Amino acid sequence: MASRLVRGTAIACGVAAFAGAGFGYAVGEPVEPEDILPARTLPADVCARIGDVSVMLPKASSGTAPITMNQGGTATVTCEAAVSRQKSSSFTSASVKVTITPYAGADAGAGQPPFRPEQTAKRAFDRSPMDKVPDRQYPTKSARTVRGVAGESFTVKTLVQRADIVVQVEYTASPIQADVAEQAVLVLADRAIWESK
Repeated sequence: MASRLVRGTAIACGVAAFAGAGFGYAVGEPVEPEDILPARTLPADVCARIGDVSVMLPKASSGTAPITMNQGGTATVTCEAAVSRQKSSSFTSASVKVTITPYAGADAGAGQPPFRPEQTAKRAFDRSPMDKVPDRQYPTKSARTVRGVAGESFTVKTLVQRADIVVQVEYTASPIQADVAEQAVLVLADRAIWESK
């Protein structure tokens, strides 16, 4: 009997504490900076972890060595690689850019609990005007733009969200088929999502 009374009292106290926290927000209790979760720090070598992207670029005249992307940025990280026509033996060109953004929480306004990082990431993803890609493990959007007059050059973009991370990949290549470019971009985005954990 005593143990049931103690357990019941503990549950009641827990419910009261939760309700009290909600009531605090409801009456306009200000959100303190420490209440807002910061963005995670990405691995310092995240672009190197994504790995070799030489299959997405034409073979340069220097040979067939693996090509890893150059890394820039700290909070939001960009990974880039390119081969121009002048450096290519096959008279084609391509560039690839991966942008990895870890989102922090955000103030939701008076009387509201702060947004969690995954909520702010979803809001950023939802605001993108790109088209949704069905049947994907993570929410994905994509867009393609034709370059040139022959329809053999494309810029393909994709956006993928996983929890608090949003990855955007932009890939421009000539000549290339749009479906091939889009598939390559989706694979690269998934690799970036995986290595950002």
